[in-house]
Amino acid sequence: MSDPEHPDPVQVRRAYKFRAYPTRPQEGRAVRLLADHCDLYNAALMERREAWRMRRVSVSYGAQSAQLKEIRRADPDGQGCHSFTAQQQTLRRLNTVFAAFFDRVRAADKVGRKQPGYPRFKPYQRFGQVLFVAGDGAKWQPSGSGRWARAAFQAVGSVKVRQHREVRGTVKALRLKREYRRWYVIVITETEPVPLPAAGRSVGVDVGVARFLTSSDGEIVANPRFLAASAQVIADLERRKARARPGSGNRKRLRRAVAREWRAVRNRHRDFHHKTARALVDQCDAIALEKLNIESMTRKPAAKPDPDRPGSFLPNGAAAKAGLSKSILDAAWYQFTCILVSKAEEAGRRVVFVNPAGTSINCHQCGRRCERLQQKTVTCPVHGAMDADVNGAINIASRAGLGSGQATTAA
Repeated sequence: MSDPEHPDPVQVRRAYKFRAYPTRPQEGRAVRLLADHCDLYNAALMERREAWRMRRVSVSYGAQSAQLKEIRRADPDGQGCHSFTAQQQTLRRLNTVFAAFFDRVRAADKVGRKQPGYPRFKPYQRFGQVLFVAGDGAKWQPSGSGRWARAAFQAVGSVKVRQHREVRGTVKALRLKREYRRWYVIVITETEPVPLPAAGRSVGVDVGVARFLTSSDGEIVANPRFLAASAQVIADLERRKARARPGSGNRKRLRRAVAREWRAVRNRHRDFHHKTARALVDQCDAIALEKLNIESMTRKPAAKPDPDRPGSFLPNGAAAKAGLSKSILDAAWYQFTCILVSKAEEAGRRVVFVNPAGTSINCHQCGRRCERLQQKTVTCPVHGAMDADVNGAINIASRAGLGSGQATTAA
């Protein structure tokens, strides 16, 4: 029930991902759906590119959406047979890509970096999902007492879905997604938050590579290193695939095997992050994290030309940096942070982000700069050696002002 003092509580968006099992005819129509939306996406991208190249004119989403009726009328058996609002979502998707591109351009101009790449056309095999507005081209029919639900999509049909968990809230959108040879339905809902009872615990959390997570009260979560564990298997499969004849059945089988290994790594990461985030949210009222710029942390070091030998370069530590960057990406801190914030928002918990500068190297007791001769420990000139990760987590908690009311909730 909603609070009478707050008749319109903030709604929380949730996404439920279910495996779909279309029939052969439905799969053929779904493939055509993705191909037609890919054509629409690429045509809209072409229009934007040519308008700027030839006339220096920016084309907006509104202008392209207004052309949809004419496009559908001119192609009744192609674009005309698909959902109008789903096509609008595809155009909005392109608009989001351009907005992110312009943000990267402005960021590169500020620091004098090389300009980012322009949005690219998508081949059919890399265009794998279409978003539908619920009730307009798509309909969700929950399973009820059984395990099989139904998701109906315009121009595809009613697809059988394995519903392994309850869908809470009001269904707002449905996404039909293809991941290599598998099909999924993602149900997007809006629901009211369900606050958890107070836990009486607030922590700072330091994420890392040697350990995945260390809290300010000493809790340690080991880093499972899922990608490192599967790296040899993936490398062997890639070598075998490279030696196979292009177009052969053996190459196709190896390509499927590589896709399975990568899917297993993704699923393990996601499962680990969900369970770790759930434990933190259940046990903590407030959680402080560093606001890390992972893109900068994993960026390749710039080349250093040798002034004494034109055409040669000085050592820049790229090999060592590549290993560290791979370990950071294996930990997938960004995905974990997104999952943690989402669960905290639904549970009424507080997540606070702080500036990471100096949290790992400054002593949490006196603030003096420590020496870090080993990865695991830092040595304060006054208080001696201490665990580096715990020290960093305590600094994060102190900087967030947990319990003082000084910190702001993460957006």
